[in-house]
This record gives sequence, C-alpha cells and structure tokens, in this order.
Amino acid sequence: MRQEARQSVRIEKGFVKPVTVVFDGDAQSSDGGLVLLRAVDDRLGLTAALVSCLSDRRDAAKIAHEYVEIFRQRVFGIGAGYPDGNDAARLASDPIFKEVCGKRGLSGDALASQATLSRFENAVSAREMVQMGRAFERFVVEQHRKRLRGRAKRITIDLDPTEDKTHGQQHFSFFNGYYDSWCLLPQLGFLSFDDEDEQYLFHARLRPGNATGSRGAFGLLRRIVSQLRGAFPGAEIRVRLDAGFNCPRTFAVLEELEVEYVVAMASNKRLDNLAEPLLARARSLAAETGQSAQVFGDCQYEPLKNAWPHERRVVIKAEVVMHPGREPKDNPRFVVTNLGSPAKPTYEDVYCQRAHVENRIKELNLGLCLGRTSCTSFVANQLRVLMTAAAYVLFQALRFKARGTSLARAQVLTRRERLIKIVARVVQSLRRLVLHLPAACPWRGAWIDVARLLGAT
Repeated sequence: MRQEARQSVRIEKGFVKPVTVVFDGDAQSSDGGLVLLRAVDDRLGLTAALVSCLSDRRDAAKIAHEYVEIFRQRVFGIGAGYPDGNDAARLASDPIFKEVCGKRGLSGDALASQATLSRFENAVSAREMVQMGRAFERFVVEQHRKRLRGRAKRITIDLDPTEDKTHGQQHFSFFNGYYDSWCLLPQLGFLSFDDEDEQYLFHARLRPGNATGSRGAFGLLRRIVSQLRGAFPGAEIRVRLDAGFNCPRTFAVLEELEVEYVVAMASNKRLDNLAEPLLARARSLAAETGQSAQVFGDCQYEPLKNAWPHERRVVIKAEVVMHPGREPKDNPRFVVTNLGSPAKPTYEDVYCQRAHVENRIKELNLGLCLGRTSCTSFVANQLRVLMTAAAYVLFQALRFKARGTSLARAQVLTRRERLIKIVARVVQSLRRLVLHLPAACPWRGAWIDVARLLGAT
C-alpha cells in the first residue's frame, strides 16, 4: 500500500485490478442513521428541556451557534461514538450532523469548532448544572408518567456508584481505596416499573473520588420519591441499595419516606455468629452433594452502641462455595429489609435483581464512554456526564420503540452499529433532503422497522 495523494491510497496486491481509495465524498456521511436519534429527541423534547436551564451570557451580535445546537452536537456526537470535543474538527462539516443539529446539511455553515465546544462546557455554572440535573430527573419521571398514563403498581429505585478513573489534573480526583485508583465517582440512579425488564436512567451526578456511597443520596431519594408519588398515585415504591449506602441515616430516611427497602450489609462478627447455624447446614449439603450449597434464613438485628433506634430484619444467604481442588469456602451475605416475604425470594427475586443495573452501567461506560471526563473543571466534567446520560436516554427510548423487532434487546453498541453507523449520500433539492443508504445494508429491514415505529411513512 502506498500513498498516492493526501487523501487517497492505492492498494495493488490481492485484487484483480489496483484499487484506489479517495476520501473526497463531501456530500456523504458515515452516520446516516443519526436521523433516528434526532427523531427520538424531537418526540421526547429532551435536549430542548435541558438546554432551557442554561443562560447564554454571550454577546448576541457575535453568536454563530446557539446553545441548543451546540448541546445537540455533543449529545448526538456521543451517541454516534465521538465522545471527545476535539472530534468536532472532523465532523463540523458532516452533512448529517449539520442536519440533526439544525443547520442545512449541504448549504449551511459548519457546526461549532472544538474551541467553541470547550468554551461552552466551561461556561456552564454550578447552579445551572444543579438545575439541569433536577430537570433531567423531572423529565424522565414525566416521560414515564405519560407512557404508563400514571398507572404502576410498583416502582423500584436503584442507586449505584461507578468508578471513573482519572489520568490528569481533574478537580476532585482522589485516591479511592476500594477501587485502588485515582478517580471520580459518579452516582447513577435507575427506575424500574412493575415487571418491565428495562432500568431507566433518571440521575447522573459526578462526585469526588473519595465520596462515601451515600453522599448525595438522601436529598435525591426525597426528591424522586415525592415526584413518583405525584406522578403515580398509589404505586408502592421500593429502594434497592448496595452495602456502600449502609449507614444509620440511610435507614432513617427510608423509613421516614415509608418505602420498601432492601439494603446490603457488610459482614461482622455478630452477623457471622447469627449466620453460623445456617452455614452449618450449608456445609452439610455441600459435603453430601460435592457442589456449592445455599441456605436462606433471617433474624432480627441491632448493631451495638445503639446505632439503630430499634431492631431490623436481616435476610441471610448462608453459602458454601465448592471449587475443584480447593477447600470449601464460607460466603455469607446479608441484606437489611422491611419486606415480609420469605428469605429466599427476598434475596434472589428482589435484591439480586440489582445485577441488571450493572448491565446498564456497562452500556454507559463501554457504549457511550461515561468516563471521558478529561476537563480540568469539575462542573465541565459534570456537564459531560449529563450529556452522556442524555444520549443514553435517547438510546433507551430507541430500544423501547424497537420492541417487537430484532433490536428489541440490543445493547447500545449493537444499536449504534446497526442503526447509526450507516454510510449515506446526501442529495438536497428545493423541497426535500434525500439520504441514499446502501442497498446492500445488512440491517436495512430493522432500520426501516424502527423508522416506521418512530412515525416515518
């Protein structure tokens, strides 16, 4: 392979005739499917709702790009797999990106440059970020109130932190002993309705790397429970938390809010002693079968030093793990709950369903690069987290619209590959814009199905 021109290459070996590749398709885009994300956003009104929280303090006479255009450029860019602001140098003239952000694809001006995007990210104030985060929470609740017409029997709230490793001079980057890294620690919140499989993102807040698990959780729980009760009268609300949230104030707030809860608790000597009879039974079962064994039970427990005002129910999973060539290993687990259901279904059918949230967090991290918080300013990085969350909500809405199709359960990366990353040739006339997608596109049927579900004719 040798370079023939600045933007072309010639490949001679392995083909019947030499192949010359020239990058000169000005009226083409590699992200033709972005029109679907814009269609979802238009139906939801998400980007417009979030941008309404911002005050544009720029000189009106010198503005070339409105905030809503810049915000959409970043959100749609993240959705298409371009998480960095400097990607704008290559995408500012992309005709599809220009169209979905509000400019004429072929005849309009270019989108914002990397420098303009950086100024935008650093111009947002901390107060505005708080307002935008609250607006995001209200938007998601209202979206599902409309979808379900205010009817739900049970709504489950899951909160979970995730590690965001830092590699520079980001504000509030600290060493976290649990993750053994210098990091920031975003907290994510998800809602589940009745028996639906999906966990819907409603909260994404960046926190310092040394934040405790419960930091910021109490105000959030009070806000979201109040909103949910207003939007879904009569619905039972349940909260699931891991052991990082386990502290006396957590239970005080949960009981003040009168919600159901299941909260993991770390092992200690007293709990281990309470679990010992169950572990003894599990050891006997493991010895008989030669396989790992589990025995479930519960007890009333109150920590020493009056940390709790009264006893609470603790569900115990007494597990003995068997590995070939190793000694059996005790693995007791504990969950504090106010549910009255039997121990085994409380643990397996209620608490363990938190594992699905890990799949949503993986999508955010692997599919949308949630951890690309490389700005120096903490507030600018929070804006990046929220823009990533907005892109994820659009993808979740796209997945919901795709129910009944082959993409009904597809992850973000799969939906991007099959719906967004499709080359398009753009033709503009006086009356319309035509996108010519490849006739041999392997996902043509799925693309058309989703487009029709979004209202295309």
